Order: sequence, then structure tokens, then C-alpha cells
Amino acid sequence: MAEGLRERKKRQTKQRISDIATGLFLEHGFVTVTIAEIADAADVSVNTVYNYFPAKEDLFLDRGLEMTDRLSRWVRGRRAGESAADAVLRELRTLVESVSPTVGLFEGYADFMKVITDSHALRSRLWALQQESRQDLEATLREEAGADPSHLPELVAGQISWAYGTVFGWIGAEMVKRRPPREVSREALVLLDEMEELLGEQVLNYGTRATA
Repeated sequence: MAEGLRERKKRQTKQRISDIATGLFLEHGFVTVTIAEIADAADVSVNTVYNYFPAKEDLFLDRGLEMTDRLSRWVRGRRAGESAADAVLRELRTLVESVSPTVGLFEGYADFMKVITDSHALRSRLWALQQESRQDLEATLREEAGADPSHLPELVAGQISWAYGTVFGWIGAEMVKRRPPREVSREALVLLDEMEELLGEQVLNYGTRATA
């Protein structure tokens, strides 16, 4: 369905508020900046800000909110003959190879991370988002497995989430050192290969989609 004018304006307003808030947080820090200051800079009311972002943390981690179902989307979109883990590793490799900002490969990531590390509220929210992503993946694996009563969906979701989180975390740690994104990308691909070797066959073969 095509996006209507009303929906497009709402999306653009939300993005503009988020972009302005992020700029203020990067310049002044998360704790210092108030919702009222963000509303004033965006030329909207405080209520409008809260309508789009119920919590202050969501203004800075709005991309994280959109990615809680990323692993599940990758698994649901896996190819014929491809397992759940294979799909996630393939998609992750694609993002790393393309030096995608969505995995932290961009100039200025160190400044972005400093805002998070300086705020207990943001660190807590980020941890919660990671847990939501793992739980969402487990629910997807259970749905795909057809009400599997075992602990396998939970265990496989944990292993896949660990692999994804480890690569994401390693990239972040290297980018905080202000290293060139392409250099970090090359090394992250090696890490991905090493990580795949650590995953057991049961995890790597779980949820393989039947071929036609």
C-alpha cells in the first residue's frame, strides 16, 4: 500500500525531531538536554515530542527500536535450503561488507557511543532492546518450528543473538578508537568466519527451509 500524505508527514516530523534531538545530545550530552529544549529547537510542542517518543531514551535510540525484529526478519526471509543461523550470518556479512552505518561502520560512531556510555539510562535501554530482540527471535523460531516443545528455539535464539551481538559489539569497540570504517569492516569479516566455526552443527542446521 502506498504511503499517504498524512502518514508521510508524520514520518518526516518524527525523523526531524529525532535528528534534532540527536544533534543536541551529541553536542551537550544526553542528561543535560531537556525535552522542552528539543521541542523548542524542532518548533513543536512538548506533547508532540512525547506523542512520537514516549521516553527520552527513544529519541536517541530510535534506530534501535526499529531493529528489535531485525534478526526475526532475516530468519523469516531465509532462502530455500538455508538455516536460521545461515540467514543471519549472510545478512550480517552483507552489511559488514558494504560498510553499513546500521552496524556502526561510520565516521563519528565514537561520538555517538560516548553519549550512550555517559548515560546510565541509555545503557539500560540499549540492554533492554537487545533482550527484546533475542526474545522476538525465539518467538519467531518457535513459530517456524511449529510449537516445538523443546528448549531448542530458546537455545538457538541465544546463540544467534550472541553471534550478532558479539560482532556488533566488536565493531563498536574498534570504531570508538576512531579507526577507518573500511579497515574495521575487513577485520570484522574475519571475526565472522571464526565465529561461524564456533557454532555447533545443531545451531547451524536448525530451521533449514525446505527446498522446492
